Amino acid sequence: MDNKEPSFFISPRLIILFVLVLIGFFIWASFNGTSNTTGYNLMKFEQEIKEGNFKSVDVYPSANSNAGKVYVDGKKGTSVSFYVSDITKVEEIVKSVDSYEGDYSVHKPESGISSNVIIIGIIGVVAVVVFMFFVFIGSQARNIQGTDNRMANFGKSRARKIAPDDPAARKFDDVAGMKEEKEEMQEFVDFLKAPEDYTKVGARIPKGVILVGSPGTGKTLLAKAIAGEAGVPFFSLSGSDFVEMFVGVGASRVRDLFEQAKANSPCIIFIDEIDAVARKRGSGMGGGHDEREQTLNQLLVEMDGFGVNEGIIVMAATNRIDILDPAILRPGRFDRHITVSMPDVAGREEILKVHAFNKPIADDVDFRAIARITAGFSGADLENLMNESAIRCAKDKRQYITDEDIRTSFIKIGIGAERKSRKVTEHDRKITAYHEAGHAILFHVLPDVGPVHTISIIPTGTGAAGYTMPINEKDNIFRTRGEMIQDIKVSLGGRIAESLIFDDVTTGASQDIKQATSIARDMVTKFGFSDSVGMINYANEDEMFIGRDMMHAAKAYSEKTASIIDCEVKKIIDSCYEDAKMILMDNINVLHKSAEMLLEKERITREEFEMLFEA
Repeated sequence: MDNKEPSFFISPRLIILFVLVLIGFFIWASFNGTSNTTGYNLMKFEQEIKEGNFKSVDVYPSANSNAGKVYVDGKKGTSVSFYVSDITKVEEIVKSVDSYEGDYSVHKPESGISSNVIIIGIIGVVAVVVFMFFVFIGSQARNIQGTDNRMANFGKSRARKIAPDDPAARKFDDVAGMKEEKEEMQEFVDFLKAPEDYTKVGARIPKGVILVGSPGTGKTLLAKAIAGEAGVPFFSLSGSDFVEMFVGVGASRVRDLFEQAKANSPCIIFIDEIDAVARKRGSGMGGGHDEREQTLNQLLVEMDGFGVNEGIIVMAATNRIDILDPAILRPGRFDRHITVSMPDVAGREEILKVHAFNKPIADDVDFRAIARITAGFSGADLENLMNESAIRCAKDKRQYITDEDIRTSFIKIGIGAERKSRKVTEHDRKITAYHEAGHAILFHVLPDVGPVHTISIIPTGTGAAGYTMPINEKDNIFRTRGEMIQDIKVSLGGRIAESLIFDDVTTGASQDIKQATSIARDMVTKFGFSDSVGMINYANEDEMFIGRDMMHAAKAYSEKTASIIDCEVKKIIDSCYEDAKMILMDNINVLHKSAEMLLEKERITREEFEMLFEA
């Protein structure tokens, strides 16, 4: 028989009852004795004293003013009290009524708190203290009894288990735009379904797979689809779920995670954002003894601990594979590295159709055309595009999502929501019109950076006074030197247009100048596009991000080399400026027409803009 210590438990009902009793006590105490009649005032007092309803009037002046409180006893046993701002008015009323034969007394001013108030306050404080004492005793007893359970759960894994029949499970049909990635992952599905086909020929299935790609490309969705296709449990968690402020908790959670996986074999373990726990050792502030590194060490041990072909596959996702510890990337741990790339035009079309499956789409929507103008969009971006379109459709109380909804949402996501209510002076509108027209002309004339999708002088939520949105219809893997030069020219087009038309220039081109400078510096320091500097990488690597060497942030080249780099960057910028200026001067008529049309319509499309070159 267990001998358990008795514990005090105060139920919520008892707490509510205590509060109600305490409130009732104070209400009773405040109304006990002479009542203060609601709405009673000096006018009613004067009326009733003339009618002869009172037998006594007692006035208690305030200690610091002429105000006071009046207590009146009636002939029928009733009594009232009320406050007055000037007690002399009460005396005037009593003296003016000749028929009044009752008592009239003016008492000394009340200099302190009445004994009733003191007693009520003491009782209330004592009651609250006693109540809180019992609550504290009860919570301490429960804490003592539940400490072991909570401490045991603290080291448990926080992984979410998704069964094959769970609604959150996914299949390859739910993953669009990743044909090659799905083909590469199919062998893991085959192994989980029929491992004997691999073991009989002596094959070893990789223990771990790391998915590398930009945010939003569908790494987590792909891992879920593998588990769904194979029909095995899927344990999902984030790298940050391991790390706690208490040393040893992360390692304990790693051990518990692999114990659960072995009990549910075959299965898949998926660790999202693994860089939160698997960064290079020695890069943290705590040396080799901080919690994150102990967690990583335990993860390395566990991945070595389970045998080959046990039916457990560890998958991880990251967009910073360059900062991961080399020990976790070696064969025998994360054997396979799969890059999940941005979708191409065909993949974007498939993704758009997947996200439009449960949405009412109008007949004018062309997903092929939308896929062409959304180059650079990830799967998450395309899902957001369709969701924003649906929100706009619902906001306008329409039943179908139209092409206009999608294209407006495309501008909202790419540039920002337009702020048509923002007041802009006519002079600023004119400057913005010529600025954006300068960008648009260079987008149109230069062969590798256009064409233009929309030009607008409507302010946006990002703070821009206008925008020029191009269409990137190419899915190029590499960027050429010529393309980067054209990007710089386009960036400088707004400032050049201002200088050609107005006597002065504005600060509106600050972001353009920053972008042009960044491109030119990358050409010189990263890509070897400068003959003077040569094919040497002088870019500053961000070691501070890794935290490896906080005391050595100096440049890896001399001051003379830095001076040469600066000269080369300026040379590129100056050359692009002169070339872009010549192009705008050759198309000065189009510049004026574009600005005039923008001032009139505020937003013009690609077709309207290109017609200006034909006129």
